[in-house]
Amino acid sequence: MMVRMRRFFSVVLLGVSLAGGARTVIAAEPGGAGVSTDARLVVEQALAFEHGEGVPRDPERAAELYCEAVRAGNAEAMYSLGWMYANGRGVPRDDGFAATLFEMALVKGHEGAEKARRMVGDYTGAVPECMKFRPVEWAFKIRDSWDSQKYLASVPERKKKVVELITLLAPRFSIEPRLALAIATTESNFDPTATSPKNAMGVMQLIPETASRFNVKDSFDPVENIKGGLAYLRWLLAYYRGNVALAVAGYNAGEGAVDRYRGVPPYKETQNYVRRILEFFPRTEHPFDARLVNPSPALQALKAVSP
Repeated sequence: MMVRMRRFFSVVLLGVSLAGGARTVIAAEPGGAGVSTDARLVVEQALAFEHGEGVPRDPERAAELYCEAVRAGNAEAMYSLGWMYANGRGVPRDDGFAATLFEMALVKGHEGAEKARRMVGDYTGAVPECMKFRPVEWAFKIRDSWDSQKYLASVPERKKKVVELITLLAPRFSIEPRLALAIATTESNFDPTATSPKNAMGVMQLIPETASRFNVKDSFDPVENIKGGLAYLRWLLAYYRGNVALAVAGYNAGEGAVDRYRGVPPYKETQNYVRRILEFFPRTEHPFDARLVNPSPALQALKAVSP
C-alpha cells in the first residue's frame, strides 16, 4: 500500500506555468485583496488565523488558506489541515479527509504524519471539496449554441493559451474541439499545473500509467499532456465505437470499470462526470477510427446508463 501511495503523491503540486516561471499561490486577504506569495507564507497566515496570533481567531479562514497551500504541495499545510478535519475544527470532522491529507504529508516526508495517519483509520482517497477541480460557469454558458470564436472570447485571458492549444490539437487526433474542451475544463479547469490526490496531472489529468501508455514524458508540459489526453480519448472512442458516454466514462474510471459494469459504472463521481460532459457536448455519438483498436469485447452487452 505504501509503495503505491508514494507513487501517487510523489509529484510535487508546485508546477510551472506556460511561460516556464514558478507558480505562486494567490492568498486572498480579508476583504478580498489578493496577495502574491509562496505556500510557506500562506501557511503562516493560516497558522495565525487558526490560533488567533495577531489576528482574530478564524478557523474557517485558516482551513481555506491551508487548502490553498496544500494545492501548492506544502507538507505542513497537509498535516495541519489533516488535524483540522480529524478534530472538526473550522471544518466538519471527517477522518477520511484527514487520512488523505496525512498520507500526502507522509509521502512528502513530514515527520509527524505517520503517527497522525495511524489515528484516523484507513486511507480511502476521499478529498475535501476545496481540493477538487470544478469547471466554471463561463466554460458552459454558450453550450446550447456552440461557436468556437464566441467560446474563446468568453475565456479568461490567463486560460486562453491552453484553450487555443486544445482547439488546435484536437482535430489532429480526429477529436471535435468541443468534446476535448469539455474534458479539459472538467478535469483541471485548464490548469497545466493541476495535480489530484491520485497523482493525475496537468490539463487532461493523466495518471502516470496513462501518460506512459501514450508516450507522455512530462505531464506538466501542456502540449505533451494535451496530446496524451487526446490520444487516450481517441482510443476510447474507437474502443467503444463512437459511444460518447462510454468513452467519457472510461476516461474518468478506466475502460476496465466500464467493461466490468457493462455501462457507465455506478460510481457517483463517474456518473456526475459523464452528465457534466454531455451537458457541454450534447451528442451520443462521435466519429472514430476502427483501425486503432478492436472493439470492447463486452460491447454488445454494454448499455450506456443515463447518469
